[in-house]
Amino acid sequence: MAVLPIVICGDPVLHRPAEAVTEFDDALRSLVDDMFETCEAAPGVGLAAPQVGVGKRVFVWMYEAQGEAPARGVAVNPELWIAPPEPGLPGEEEVEGCLSFPGERFALRRSARALLRAQDAFGEPFEFEVDGWFARIMQHEYDHLDGLLYVDRLVHPESRGAQKAERKNGWGAPGLSWLPGVDDLEG
Repeated sequence: MAVLPIVICGDPVLHRPAEAVTEFDDALRSLVDDMFETCEAAPGVGLAAPQVGVGKRVFVWMYEAQGEAPARGVAVNPELWIAPPEPGLPGEEEVEGCLSFPGERFALRRSARALLRAQDAFGEPFEFEVDGWFARIMQHEYDHLDGLLYVDRLVHPESRGAQKAERKNGWGAPGLSWLPGVDDLEG
């Protein structure tokens, strides 16, 4: 297992839809193991394959939630259904961060519930329903597979703050990354 570099906002792999996984082989399981190690080293609660430069529909999560779903898991070729989010502007409790927009946090309204249907690293199907922060994590990671960062969903004034942070940090260009456990960044 290895810690992988995390690509930063602006890299093309983060801004295009990921491709479906067709081979459930040792290479996929090795990628998943590396993603778990990278997520733990970052530290994060989730990580999508595009964030480590791999344009495949895979994400992992590491989040303790009572009785909802496994505290650690992988979703391959996921489908996600969400309830409509409550109307209005996001509150302070809805602040989100991203390992591909490291060290920055902005408020984003998300759906309170989600249903995930996916395959595991061996191709076996599963599904579960989650709510609260776990639903937020599922939506955040799923967005990565569709070529969206959470900052792409922000509304004013949060969107303006994200644009300023991107300029200040020199992001928005291909080829930028950071290595958890080595570089002094957090997301």
